[in-house]
Amino acid sequence: MALATVPTAETAAGEPIAPLDGSKLKLASANALVYDASAGQAIYAKGADTVTPIASVTKLMTAMVVLDAAQPLDETITIDIADLDLLKGSHSRLRLGAELARREMLRLALMASENRAASSLARHYPGGSRVFVEAMNRKALALGMTRTHFSDPTGLSSENVATAHDLARMVQAAADYPLIRDFTTTPSHYVEVQPTGQLLGFNNTNSLVKSGSWDIQVSKTGFIREAGKCLVMLATIASRPVVIVLLDSYGRLTRIGDANRVKHWLETGEELPATVAAKPAAKSKRARAMPVRVSNQGR
Repeated sequence: MALATVPTAETAAGEPIAPLDGSKLKLASANALVYDASAGQAIYAKGADTVTPIASVTKLMTAMVVLDAAQPLDETITIDIADLDLLKGSHSRLRLGAELARREMLRLALMASENRAASSLARHYPGGSRVFVEAMNRKALALGMTRTHFSDPTGLSSENVATAHDLARMVQAAADYPLIRDFTTTPSHYVEVQPTGQLLGFNNTNSLVKSGSWDIQVSKTGFIREAGKCLVMLATIASRPVVIVLLDSYGRLTRIGDANRVKHWLETGEELPATVAAKPAAKSKRARAMPVRVSNQGR
């Protein structure tokens, strides 16, 4: 249920937060949470305590576990047959035998939602993928994510589940890692894949990071059929840090439209016209020059 109003509080900058009318925020996402990170309170909630699959939003936890292990980021790791997606058959341009530094695998897993990269990171963890997933679940409990469970590091499994409230905790924890902030908001990136030396370009799966109207600190998208389109972000809106969690959105642009609706509502207190909400973010010349990524499971 949407929260009708928000008590007045103080932002980090000392500016008062005006009460907002939740009836003016109409979101298409089945589960949603808008959370004021500075005040520590929900501004808007819709099915935020429902346990639901979270798809590649999972990869924020994957990244934290990788970074907590403090393995060398310049160490080369490889894509192996065990990294192939036999569950959903998702596409990847990282072929068998592809070699990249751990840092680059992490970057691609976060910004481009590369499933094979995420799988390789887990497989090269001390003890392997099974131990890695155990570490993911321990980390979730340590963060107070009591209604969250992980079964794999990619999010391709529908058994990776959480509530919107739990994901808000995860997003805020992820923001404490500079590399996660950097990699999840990188609009595009090229990597030279060894041993072939092939140069591949990747784009961020969240088009909003290319928009000059957004100030995003952490971002992650996700999609599998069971989860629908998902998007989580930490962004500065109306001079305060806000966590946005949008789960189970239907349609290619629904989660982007919902994010724009949230931003407009926070800034003006008013409903955003549907035609404006659906308009995709403008792309820079560099972004247009990058290869187009086909939407696929896990993204």
